[in-house]
Amino acid sequence: MEQKKTIAKILKETNGILRASDAKLAGIDYKELQRLTEAGLIERISHGLYIFAADIADDYLVAQYRCGKGIYSHETALFLHGLSDRTPLQLMMTIPSGHNTRLLKDKSSFRFFYCKPDLHDLGITTVISPYGNILRVYNRERTLCDCIKKKDVLDIDLVLLAVKQYLSEKGADLAQLLDYAEKLKIRNTVRQYMEVLV
Repeated sequence: MEQKKTIAKILKETNGILRASDAKLAGIDYKELQRLTEAGLIERISHGLYIFAADIADDYLVAQYRCGKGIYSHETALFLHGLSDRTPLQLMMTIPSGHNTRLLKDKSSFRFFYCKPDLHDLGITTVISPYGNILRVYNRERTLCDCIKKKDVLDIDLVLLAVKQYLSEKGADLAQLLDYAEKLKIRNTVRQYMEVLV
């Protein structure tokens, strides 16, 4: 009974996701997780990840747990920031060059982009997922720069609409957009977009 309370406490503190490693640290062994799964109280949603059986898994949060270095980016970040109304078919994340994740094999659900480790943290912010959980995502300005940089492998119409929408908003931070463009070595390209779409 005490272990069930501990699991419930961990799930509450971690947005409804229990990692087997966290359970182990709390003194709950794997057999107890198996028993609770068989009893229908928790559900295994991925290797080493569990949720309350009555909950619906937040795919965005699950992917974030499964790929700790991943930051939501590109078309997924456009959606999370409200710069696109198209629900992503693939969750797009950016990881540092040289980093590996098991999710790389699942090309139908995920798409990964790489960046230099010194640029990986540039522009990280948080947003609330459609399920109400906190996600790490690049801010709007970094997202637009990334999309412009990779426009040849993304939906160009989606990117153009997002840039146009951003530039028409009152809260657009053009100085930060150009600062990121400079750091990502695409300043001239971003300026061209700004001149054409404003």
